[in-house]
Amino acid sequence: MEGTGVDVNTPVKTTVGPSLKLQRVLAMILLLCQGGITVTGSLVRVTGSGLGCNTWPLCHEGSLVPVPGAAPAIHQAIEFGNRMLTFVVAAAAVAVTVAVYRAQRRWHVKLLGLLSIAGVALQALLGGISVLVNLHWWAVAVHFLPSMVLVWIAAVLYMRISEPDDAPVVTRYDGSARTAVVVAAVALSFVLVTGTMVTGSGPHSGDSGVGMEGRLALDTEILAYVHAACMYIYLISTLVAVYQLRRSQAPMDAFNTALVLVAMIVVQWAVGVTQFYLGVPRWTVPLHIAMSSVVVAFSAFLWAHGKRRMA
Repeated sequence: MEGTGVDVNTPVKTTVGPSLKLQRVLAMILLLCQGGITVTGSLVRVTGSGLGCNTWPLCHEGSLVPVPGAAPAIHQAIEFGNRMLTFVVAAAAVAVTVAVYRAQRRWHVKLLGLLSIAGVALQALLGGISVLVNLHWWAVAVHFLPSMVLVWIAAVLYMRISEPDDAPVVTRYDGSARTAVVVAAVALSFVLVTGTMVTGSGPHSGDSGVGMEGRLALDTEILAYVHAACMYIYLISTLVAVYQLRRSQAPMDAFNTALVLVAMIVVQWAVGVTQFYLGVPRWTVPLHIAMSSVVVAFSAFLWAHGKRRMA
């Protein structure tokens, strides 16, 4: 795949079941779905549609689908549509898992597929909880963060599918570079957590009827500065990883992935700065969420490059 440093020509022995190409396509679809549903979730938030369906698993009491007049029609459509997308993500997770099982791939690949399915089910439950507690900030944060974990899992799955099952594991860059990559990933987790706190204290509660009730009672500007500090630490950590990769003459696919990651972090930083100075306009939120998924995916790609099965 262009830009990820993944070698599409790596041979994999699959004697039965779906072809390698189909497995990779399904894995990429899953990755896009995992990232995409976070964007539609942000659209629910910024349009105030979070309680367009005010219960769970039903949309309204006694009805699985939207009810005319129970809430503004557009809010019901957006929230119900986002719920329905869960089934699309679930279908993608099931499809890739069935594919790797039928192709008799190694246990690690199968496990990543099963974790994806379990994660989608967990996310549906967490989404329901966030509705039942009227979109309290902590529930929304708990709903978002596992999505980033699922993006990471899907990205690693995409990488691992391309590896030969019977080949030995090869360390592709040295310990110092790998340590730097892991430190950067840990820093990324702090960026994501503090980002949910900024959102939790900010103006977009997720539903116009909720207002500021159930919001995080901390100063949004201070939280934004803490979030920015975590972002700078993450960027510096990633730059250190780039330096270590270059110094240790790491394979070019890994090094190029690191460079793309740095570029994506800079884009995400620019979006965040724009949000801060413009007062978090609605249009910036889905873009910021989308870039979070991109950054997480490329961080996972870079980490997965560290040790791979090579023919």
